Amino acid sequence: LLVMKKETAKGMEKERQLTREQLLEMESAPKTKMQRRLDVLVCFCPFIAAIIMFLVYYNMPNIVTNPKPHIFTICVCFFLALYLITLIRGFINKSYFGKVRYKAPLYTVIVLVVMLYDVLTLKTGILKQPFFPCVNTILVAIIEDRKLLLVSTLGSLKLLFTGYFIGGILGLITGVACGYNKKINYWVSPIIKLLGPIPSTTWIPIIMVLVSSLFKGSAFIIGLGVWFAMTIASQNGIQNVDKAYLEAARTLGAKGYQLVFRVAIPHAMPNILQGMTQGMSSACTALLVAEMLGAKAGLGWYIQWQKSWAIYSKMYAAVVLICVIFTAVAFALNVLKKILLRWQEGVVK
Repeated sequence: LLVMKKETAKGMEKERQLTREQLLEMESAPKTKMQRRLDVLVCFCPFIAAIIMFLVYYNMPNIVTNPKPHIFTICVCFFLALYLITLIRGFINKSYFGKVRYKAPLYTVIVLVVMLYDVLTLKTGILKQPFFPCVNTILVAIIEDRKLLLVSTLGSLKLLFTGYFIGGILGLITGVACGYNKKINYWVSPIIKLLGPIPSTTWIPIIMVLVSSLFKGSAFIIGLGVWFAMTIASQNGIQNVDKAYLEAARTLGAKGYQLVFRVAIPHAMPNILQGMTQGMSSACTALLVAEMLGAKAGLGWYIQWQKSWAIYSKMYAAVVLICVIFTAVAFALNVLKKILLRWQEGVVK
């Protein structure tokens, strides 16, 4: 009976807990019937824009050749199907509907921008060929050269994460040591101030001469930029730890390594995650520059190779893949940040 009472009390307590989104929804003024209809109309705007785009795509005459035009239609319909799933979920879950309503204008503008680009390239030729291929030509290039693009993508990811993890781990160790120990900071801080302002890509000519392989040299260049970003972020995070927390932990019997891993690092986690994001941005820039200058594989090498042969459709195909990959990596970092910092969100009782 006591167990049942406790479980019932816990259930009632959970029901009384509200997230920030739910609280904002309750505090917002109730919408009128006209406003609700307008919200629904806005959510359907991406479909309306897509219909207009298809009418222009199939009815307006082409200035240049457009092989396999159905590829573009299939890709657009695929993304519209994904959006339709989120829209249906929004109609079922009212709290999720606000997110769909917020994103709908952005998706509408994206569709219209794609339509405008096709008009400027495929329909009117204002953007000259072959320097500006239409969207369908880029999609066809991705499909036709998918094997080499896949190999190049895997090579870039291998190089990117090798340099990123090595630089991130060393940067975390350096930053925590400098932030917690003044003696270490005395000797390491001048090195950070000397190397920090210099872009990591500046060292490419020297590193490529010293290292035994292009892969190691490129990984070192990537890791150097990540190391600096992680070191600065971790150091600032450790130095900003409230001294009262450390004193309270010492009073409770915590010792050196416990103060670092149980108090300092958890408190500095927001700064560390911010350094991880900045480090990834630096790593992506260094990756492309290193591959374009000296690597024998990867998307940067692929772009340089296709550009030298003036095959701009395949060059843009690699650029599109780079944007997709970097967006996915940034999304993964944001998800990791939300998971590790979920205690900051909290609940409102």
